[in-house]
Amino acid sequence: MFKTIIENVKYKTPLVHCITNYVTVNDCANILIACGGSPIMADDSNEVEDITTICNSLDINLGTLNERTIISMVKAGKKANELNHPIVLDPVGAGASKFRTDVTLKLLEEVKFSVIRGNISEIKTISQGSGTTKGVDADVSDKVTEENLDEAVIFAKKLSDKLNTVIIITGAIDIVACSDKAYIIRNGHAMMSKITGSGCMLTAVIAAYIGANKDNIFDAAAAAVCVMGLCGEIAYKYVEENKRGTSTFRTILIDEMSKINEKDAERGMKIEIR
Repeated sequence: MFKTIIENVKYKTPLVHCITNYVTVNDCANILIACGGSPIMADDSNEVEDITTICNSLDINLGTLNERTIISMVKAGKKANELNHPIVLDPVGAGASKFRTDVTLKLLEEVKFSVIRGNISEIKTISQGSGTTKGVDADVSDKVTEENLDEAVIFAKKLSDKLNTVIIITGAIDIVACSDKAYIIRNGHAMMSKITGSGCMLTAVIAAYIGANKDNIFDAAAAAVCVMGLCGEIAYKYVEENKRGTSTFRTILIDEMSKINEKDAERGMKIEIR
């Protein structure tokens, strides 16, 4: 289903400009290399436009948001729009503070994003303009479950139509939606939430996948979510069998991303269309 998309990432080696979270920047760089991409971490406003110009896609992550990088995000985003480069936004913690919410909404006003990825609370904050996100985790009351999945899919499709962008809601069940179609993805493992940076790494992988597949952003984003989740499943199996812990899990997650091939990915994907 996604064979060509995965092949394109490995063949084209997309260069990804990351203005990202300094807590997880090293893991983001390593997962990008592992998936077949190439990272550039540059966030000074004096160079972000030049760096974006030579890249294939842009990853904007609000994890360690500050006044200095807001300017850089807007400048890089506008340059990427000018060049028709795909951009993914990770609104980390949107709703946790007025500052984060205001910056998220400012970015949405000034930059056209190809993909927005967050947990359900962050995505609801974008939709509503306010929220109750606790830290970087979704509210317990806002979890996507089998019982409210249909409602969540409708919500994601409507927001995608409103913003004209692919919406990705990640959690125990992942949703990748455009205005008239959604992928439901059940790959992944709960241990992914026990390491810092699994979400940031996923956003970086999405940036690589859409950078290598600019003519098919929707399917490329879904493929990235599936592959990342599958690598998490395999990493957990290794950790469980070898009685290891979370640090090993992170390492094996990146290892598996570097090893996974198109056939293994397609066999392991747990995905449906709604």
